[in-house]
Amino acid sequence: MTTPRVKICGITRVEDAALAVDLGAAAIGFVLWPGSPREVSSDTARTIAEALPPQVDLVGVFVDQPPNVVAELVKAIGLDAVQIHGDRDVEEYRSVGALLIRAMPLETDADVTSAQGLASDVALLVDAADRVKWGGTGRRANWTRAAEVARRRPVILAGGLTPETVREAIEMVHPWAVDVSSGVEDAPGIKSADRLRRFFDAVQQ
Repeated sequence: MTTPRVKICGITRVEDAALAVDLGAAAIGFVLWPGSPREVSSDTARTIAEALPPQVDLVGVFVDQPPNVVAELVKAIGLDAVQIHGDRDVEEYRSVGALLIRAMPLETDADVTSAQGLASDVALLVDAADRVKWGGTGRRANWTRAAEVARRRPVILAGGLTPETVREAIEMVHPWAVDVSSGVEDAPGIKSADRLRRFFDAVQQ
């Protein structure tokens, strides 16, 4: 079984990003939505980004923000991809200048159909359903439905992953990548070095 890529999301500090990359993170996520306790300013995100090696993908997380605002932040920070939560159609973001990731819960069979119907050049991130916090809640996504979708297209699995659960999730879902935020934290936006290390150990088993 191929080892999935790892994205560490909700990064707010250079030291956390640097440790994540040293441990093997392929992507770092910045929450750029004002409603999140992990929100970072564009200046802070840019400072962190500039401290990382160029091969690391930089992902901005957004919730229903206007495409022109997203495009400005893509340019200001140097984002490689944008992760879109909320009700807006991901196709509205085609012109922002970055790869697109659509975050979706899979609560129903209709959600599975919608996920499978995404354009092939839009990455799919499966997360737990939460219309208030839009991620970072520690709630587990629906692994059964995620596995169904992952048989047909690459899936980034998020939602409730921890050092204790990620190996089980990988073996059940076979995701292309895993995405963790609250599962490796001491507090919102503050990563635990111990939990980061244990998370990567579990992924790489």
